[in-house]
Amino acid sequence: MAHIFAMLVAAQAAASPLPAPADQAAPAPQDAQRDTGRLGAAQQGGGDIVVTARRRAETIQSVPIAMSVIGGQAIADTGAYNVNRITQLQPTLQFYSTNPRNSAANIRGLGAPFGLTNDGIEQGVGIYVDQVYYSRIASATFDFTDTERIEILRGPQGTLYGKNTTAGAINIYTRKPSFTPEARIELTTGNLRFVQAKASVSGPLVDDRLAIRLSSSITRRDGTIRNLRTGKDVNAQDNQSLRGQLFWHATGNLDLTLSGDYNHQNPDCCAQIFARVGTTQRPVSRQYDALAAALDYTPPSRDAFDRVTDLDTPLRARQELGGAALLAEWDLGPVSLTSVSAWRIWDWKPSNDRDFIGLPITSVSANPSQQEQVSQEVRLSSNGRNTVDYVAGLFYFHQTIDTQGLQVQGAAASRYLLNPTSANASNPAVLDGLTATNTIGFRNTSAAGFGKVTWHIADKLSFAPGVRVNYDKKTGSYVSVVTTGAGAVLNCSTTAQAASSVTRDRCSTLAPQVYTPAFDDWNVSGDATLAYDVAPDIHAYATYARSYKSGGINLSGLPLDGANNPILASATVKPETVNHYELGLKTQFLDRRVTLNLAGFWTEINDYQATVTNGQLGVLRGYLANAGKVRTRGFEFDSAFRPTARFNLYVNGAYTDAKYVRFVDAPCPPELSGGTTAAAGQSPSPAGTPGGISPANCDISGQRLPGISKWAFSYGAEYDLPARIGGLDGQVYLGYDGSYRSTFSSNPSASAYTDIKGYALGNVRLGFRGEDRLNVFGWVRNVFAKDYYELLALQSGSTGLVVGQPGDPRTYGVTISRSF
Repeated sequence: MAHIFAMLVAAQAAASPLPAPADQAAPAPQDAQRDTGRLGAAQQGGGDIVVTARRRAETIQSVPIAMSVIGGQAIADTGAYNVNRITQLQPTLQFYSTNPRNSAANIRGLGAPFGLTNDGIEQGVGIYVDQVYYSRIASATFDFTDTERIEILRGPQGTLYGKNTTAGAINIYTRKPSFTPEARIELTTGNLRFVQAKASVSGPLVDDRLAIRLSSSITRRDGTIRNLRTGKDVNAQDNQSLRGQLFWHATGNLDLTLSGDYNHQNPDCCAQIFARVGTTQRPVSRQYDALAAALDYTPPSRDAFDRVTDLDTPLRARQELGGAALLAEWDLGPVSLTSVSAWRIWDWKPSNDRDFIGLPITSVSANPSQQEQVSQEVRLSSNGRNTVDYVAGLFYFHQTIDTQGLQVQGAAASRYLLNPTSANASNPAVLDGLTATNTIGFRNTSAAGFGKVTWHIADKLSFAPGVRVNYDKKTGSYVSVVTTGAGAVLNCSTTAQAASSVTRDRCSTLAPQVYTPAFDDWNVSGDATLAYDVAPDIHAYATYARSYKSGGINLSGLPLDGANNPILASATVKPETVNHYELGLKTQFLDRRVTLNLAGFWTEINDYQATVTNGQLGVLRGYLANAGKVRTRGFEFDSAFRPTARFNLYVNGAYTDAKYVRFVDAPCPPELSGGTTAAAGQSPSPAGTPGGISPANCDISGQRLPGISKWAFSYGAEYDLPARIGGLDGQVYLGYDGSYRSTFSSNPSASAYTDIKGYALGNVRLGFRGEDRLNVFGWVRNVFAKDYYELLALQSGSTGLVVGQPGDPRTYGVTISRSF
């Protein structure tokens, strides 16, 4: 044991990619990646890379699932050290985040409603770390540390996994403890005072019985946007993580792995800044330019790529993530029994400027939240290849979330938010200090039985049906108490509002409400895959899946009726029903130097969960409900080519046609928002704009889904030459990684103001890779200094202000890594 800690202190290093212990169930695919071509193989699964997408060790080319793999070496080489960065390598994956809590991961445009964060609904893309399900994307916004590989599975996966995933899954696997002493260190520095350090060490505590692995990482970087009011750079990075694993080879056929991790993040983040102004249906006096002029306000720049702001509320995105898990793997000969027990916590302490400008309109906007989850999964799977192979499992999950929301209006709120015709608009005291204190509780219990059988009808033909029986129960509590600047509790009864215009204006800004929503439901889903080996290196498959995304409850406040009571009919949301069809072809040729995988898909979702504005309830406020039907279809390809031993390249592409088939009560785009309810029988709008215009709600049937580009590509290459530097033999290499995505909408209802134009990004690296496992390279990311937006959003209230989140500017630096 002493020599392990000596290595940790002396080397502070991270593990080199060596095989897992022979008796350990998890495969060690990183060796295959190194042997078959670093970049192409690591990203696409060329050669014989082993994956566990179907909860058994298989080569990626033999698995009848549309999937991609990013190896640990590719993560290090390309700087894809978190979920957001891997989107540049995988065109079918989309990740959006205005802060860690308001994050969403989509695959093929599906997974989570764009721009909507509501704890009462679930994600359609599952995040798993070492087989443990992470219930919120926010709880997976950590830096990858000591990562072996990442598998990205596209399409429903509910018959193979503990938690139902209707859009796909992201499986992150860390390196396992080793009985051979090993260590690794990786240090990176760059402009914007970027510093990242990763280290790990592994080895035996008891020979052939007990092994340990310790890993850690630190990432710090200055922000990319200057806040002129405070003199600070915001949208910074400040992350630390620590992970430990104990592997016990208990008996000849029983392995136990106990793991624990802790992650702490505390950056000055996250700012959206002035991008542009559009015209709405509001009176001109109530649109942004007039409101800003009335308050003698001018933004520091009307060009977001000047990267300056004057936000007057402190920005904070502090969070603590952590947990523990016990993985038990028991080989019983013809079958294996696997148990995954886990406990996780997430503590979120934010501060946001939700008016997005330097005026005291909303002076406090924060929703601190504490989440705790426990999960238990048990699986029984057949070993080897049999006429009939199977996986069957049981899953239990329980989650609690407690949120303490706080919104405080500032001195400029009356003039900015109230109608100028109100006598109170010129009285700052009416809204100044108006405070909503929201106490929100959530309890979520899910249980399921699932299984999949693979019948090998013939040597080349197999049929794999699967089934899932799922139960979900969700209960919540929402209590919003509103107090005036003087500390008095606001009474928004009809009588109180009729007696006072001050009360009426306060209630129209922040209204108290109390409700206790509940939802529970059973559903049965399933899939079937027919696979055929056309030739030894050509595999075809066809899949149909009928899946369900659990229903949920509204935990962001409900629309109110004429008596200012919550409309309880809007408290629950029905499940989504998914019908998915897919055809795929996996091929290798030219002595396996070329890998080309193709997939075509068609997915329809009924009762799509989204924000609606339903005039039938007599309200204009948006709320979570079932929008109608959406459809996404398209095709994808993943390819890797190694023409010589020293040159390899990859190209991935996706065409995705995703649209609302039926959505008749959507929130209107800014061009059509802010008016009054339309008269019955209003004629459809002209071509090119939403049909059936109503300023209260719009029919956007036929429009594209937000957040998804019709075309997206990733591509890259690496070339190396033998070299001897400083007496060390190795290779000098030059690498390039690029990505492109076409124009996409950044608003649930398409708008000319919130379209993000297509853009291409490029990253380069030049380095030396020594035979003693030393790797030194310089890198430039966004090498062409492209100005682009990650997101655009709207200021609430139909003012026409559009704010943006600029992508990172050009960055550069040096990375040094060494394995021992």
